[in-house]
Amino acid sequence: MASADPERPGFLLPLLLLAGFRTLIDDLHTELARQGHSELRPLHGFVLQAVGVDGTTATELGQRLGISKQAAGKTVDRLVELGYLERADDPRDARRKRVRMTPRGRDGLRRSAVVFDELRERWVATLGPDRVAAIEDDLRAVTPANWFRLDVPGWFGV
Repeated sequence: MASADPERPGFLLPLLLLAGFRTLIDDLHTELARQGHSELRPLHGFVLQAVGVDGTTATELGQRLGISKQAAGKTVDRLVELGYLERADDPRDARRKRVRMTPRGRDGLRRSAVVFDELRERWVATLGPDRVAAIEDDLRAVTPANWFRLDVPGWFGV
């Protein structure tokens, strides 16, 4: 069955949503690089969010991200190498290691939040505050209540 509006075929909506997402993420990483975080990649933001302020284990991190423990461990290795994460003994279980954010990791997340606010303001300057608010409201209306899921890397098959 063909789309009711040939000017707006159904497949275009997810592509436009993805393009908007990609534009925001690319602009974020351009600015983070300018601010001294050129090593951060989009996946790293999901990992830092999943590690959280209390830290986690590689197994828990893999579960949160929907990836294998091995993939999580490899990503943690890279972020440790870059200075965003560290491994430490788990005070509750000497056999386990906890993964924690370093001050550099916390700085990257803090800067990301500021840049996202600035990017939203750019959209407001282009589209107007009512249009941006309407986009946000409309997306809330068509997405599940638990829309923020950290397993996006696993969902994309990473």
